[in-house]
Amino acid sequence: MKKLLTFTLVFFLLGLAVKAQSTYTTAVGLNIDFGEGTTLVGPSIKHFFKGPHAGLGEVTFGNNLTALTVLYQYHGEIDNANGLKWFAGIGPTVLFGYGDSSFNVRPDVGLDYKIQDVPLTFTFDWRPILNFDYETTFTAARFGLGIRYAFN
Repeated sequence: MKKLLTFTLVFFLLGLAVKAQSTYTTAVGLNIDFGEGTTLVGPSIKHFFKGPHAGLGEVTFGNNLTALTVLYQYHGEIDNANGLKWFAGIGPTVLFGYGDSSFNVRPDVGLDYKIQDVPLTFTFDWRPILNFDYETTFTAARFGLGIRYAFN
């Protein structure tokens, strides 16, 4: 029990020590959501609220589908990789199309790269779909690619 408490305390303190300050505040651009199923493309916005905490919003379109996605993301530094951060998050996606809609939960893990002295960011992430419609389904092979203009 003592080892578990010590491990938990050390893990918590290391988490507090992460100082993932973003090099930009807001970025606006394009996201491509691809993989198993329909490829969706549309505008996206990412905004850092405080420290490593960011929100991502997207409206994507493809094959008579419209997806509205909102994700919370936590960012962390990658040592000796200037401008590159990892992130993990989660959020809902609502799909509209074919006269129906569906509610999905999307975990999100990926990389965010801000080019130094250039206002561009690139993201690549794995974002599977957990669907809760008539039966619960899981689609693992979904990815996102984002290209955005960054504002300070």
